[in-house]
Amino acid sequence: MDLHNISLISFGYFENNILGIIADDIGQEFNFPVRILEGHLDLSEFYDPARHQYNGNMLLKEVDTRYAAESFKTLGLFNVDLFIPILTFIFGQAFLQGRTGIASVYRLSNERYGMKMDEELLLNRTRKEVIHELGHTFGLIHCSIPSCVMRSSTYVEDIDQKSRFLCTKCRSEMGMGKL
Repeated sequence: MDLHNISLISFGYFENNILGIIADDIGQEFNFPVRILEGHLDLSEFYDPARHQYNGNMLLKEVDTRYAAESFKTLGLFNVDLFIPILTFIFGQAFLQGRTGIASVYRLSNERYGMKMDEELLLNRTRKEVIHELGHTFGLIHCSIPSCVMRSSTYVEDIDQKSRFLCTKCRSEMGMGKL
């Protein structure tokens, strides 16, 4: 196990430059080196035909079991519609103070809502969601500061309104101090 890196594991096709940008953002925000890996799972095992979605709880556990032992923290990145039983959909989730999180770009693209494609907006939403879920693995809960990346996001508009950075309060809780 390498206790000195965060693994960003791509499950599905994502452009390398996008993964590289997100990896750089993760490294800057948490001050750990980030490696990009390719993951392989048979996603049909996690598909719920009644909901036409993929079970986020099961995917999170599988990524944790199969991929997280090799890194300090691990984030699995998907492009499928995720749910947990108590919510209609989720953008991602993580084990609080754990080693693993997942995020999906599925509901982050404008096209999903009948709007024109905006790659920069998709990148910004994705980087915020990934950093948010990794924040949970570092023990951070949802923050009440509107601009903090740890603010809860129910809708993509909520993601758009926050920054991609941890606020001073969350930095302090992680023992990171000010930027």
